[in-house]
Amino acid sequence: MFKLFAKKAAVDELVSPITGKVVKIEDVPDEMFSQKMIGDGIAIEPEEGVVAAPIDGEIVQLFPTMHAVGIRGKSGIEILIHIGLETVTMNGEGFQGFVKQGDSVKAGDKLITFDLESIKKHADSIISPVVITNPDSVNSLAKTGETYVKRGESVLLTVKMH
Repeated sequence: MFKLFAKKAAVDELVSPITGKVVKIEDVPDEMFSQKMIGDGIAIEPEEGVVAAPIDGEIVQLFPTMHAVGIRGKSGIEILIHIGLETVTMNGEGFQGFVKQGDSVKAGDKLITFDLESIKKHADSIISPVVITNPDSVNSLAKTGETYVKRGESVLLTVKMH
């Protein structure tokens, strides 16, 4: 007689990549994010210009303009951190990357720094979405109930993968 064991789903706790005020994804003033066209998640209104890795994983995408970074965790979860809205038009001005595509990172590692005042002047918003870009692989997603999160400390999202 064979016993079948269900594969235990991986659970990922994503720590906040940015320190600041929590914003519901539905309240982000950009339809690509608020309508969850890219995926579900949460956003942060930053109070400092540092982005850290929310999870142990690999940098799978780093935009040349440094305004966004994609990370894949060991469970297969894929996360996009987008600094501000319409920041691609800044052409990298005020952004500095500390990683490159293919790098392994640990939760809390510094990925990008950015000039918050420059974004306030030159972009549509400083609100920075943190989105799960492979939602079909997600079994459940729990978002923090906190209104303020600290980079590398606060749990922002808890995700159970299929």
